[in-house]
Amino acid sequence: MNSHRRLTPEELAGLVALGGDWTGELASLAHRVRLAWCGPQVELEGILSAKTGACPEDCHFCSQSARFDTPVKPTPFLDTDQVLAAAEETAALGASEFCLVLALRGPDERTIGRIIDLVALIRDRTGLNVALSAGILDADQARRLADGGIHRYNHNLETARSFFPEVVTTHTWQERYETCRVVKEAGMELCCGVLLGMGESEAQRLELLNDLVELDPVDVPINFLNPRPGTPLADRALVEPWEAIRWIALFRLALPGAILRYAGGREVTLGDLQAVGLTSGANAIIIGNYLTTLGRSPEEDLTMLADLGMPIGVIGAAI
Repeated sequence: MNSHRRLTPEELAGLVALGGDWTGELASLAHRVRLAWCGPQVELEGILSAKTGACPEDCHFCSQSARFDTPVKPTPFLDTDQVLAAAEETAALGASEFCLVLALRGPDERTIGRIIDLVALIRDRTGLNVALSAGILDADQARRLADGGIHRYNHNLETARSFFPEVVTTHTWQERYETCRVVKEAGMELCCGVLLGMGESEAQRLELLNDLVELDPVDVPINFLNPRPGTPLADRALVEPWEAIRWIALFRLALPGAILRYAGGREVTLGDLQAVGLTSGANAIIIGNYLTTLGRSPEEDLTMLADLGMPIGVIGAAI
């Protein structure tokens, strides 16, 4: 930590090999690294499912896939007033980020035009930074979205390349990786996260970590599987709470300067230990509800941050 450098792959593998008995020590070290590299601020982001369901992809964890019989009912792209109202609610909570999420393989021309129009309206109305998650992009689409005002694009690797075919068959891990690459080349900040608890091994989590280190995203959402009815992963067990804390710490130690964001599944996975995650390396929160599952109330998260003495703020990429 004192030398302000990243861990080598060998050092990171050694920390993973320590196992659960060292969770407390890893969490304490991760918190000190977080403070040294990023400071005490916590960044808040609200997300909006702007187009829900009927996705043609078969991501086995996702209740928005048209291939599975789930309770999620498709809804078209929300109208402008609905999007602006959600953005205003997000801004009122003290958030700095507002992410539009669309369930689709990738955006068509009409969708890109609608998004670009919305970006200007949202920024003028709320002052929020506008992020986007709209699936697979090519280089030209990425450039146009960057020129249109999208400053951060979310496209999760989800899991290790070696495990990916077990959970998605309609597109490849490499396609996801290439989208991440063109996002960075276009000048947008890359938000690239993970979903833990789908049946991957510890070795595969380490593989995923090393790939994220190579990609070097600004923002890394950590999701824990919240098994959804009707999906192929509906019967998976939840990640154990202290295992989740251990991996939050390991992600911080591998990615010391990243915005490490509490995302989906934290409520059901961690329960009363959610504050512990913020003293184990996490420094950002998706506040409010998720795409198809409920989060806890924003007031609870704001109270948690106040109790921890952690100020809300905007976090830039650490050098």
